[in-house]
Amino acid sequence: MRKTLVLWAAGLASLTTPLYALDAAAAKALAQKNACMGCHAVDKKMVGPAYKDIANKYKGMKPEELAASIKKGGAGKWGPVPMPAQAGLSDNDAKLLAEWVLAGAPDK
Repeated sequence: MRKTLVLWAAGLASLTTPLYALDAAAAKALAQKNACMGCHAVDKKMVGPAYKDIANKYKGMKPEELAASIKKGGAGKWGPVPMPAQAGLSDNDAKLLAEWVLAGAPDK
């Protein structure tokens, strides 16, 4: 009985825990390396919107969708200032950035 309870609790915990851990430090370093932080900040508008605002607006968006938008760039979603394309990012790096942004750009 006790073993069953432990297994049940472990299974329940796995439903509330992400299948992977976001490497926030790597994502933030990638954002700094690619000059993303020149236009965006975590919690305040600069040239572009705050990462927390992006996370709120796109809550529920798949990271792959935001990654494609990061690579493509664009204009008009947040005002007249265009976001330059980041076509040089690998798909994996763009996805890591997208996951980080959608999580609200956490430090950890």
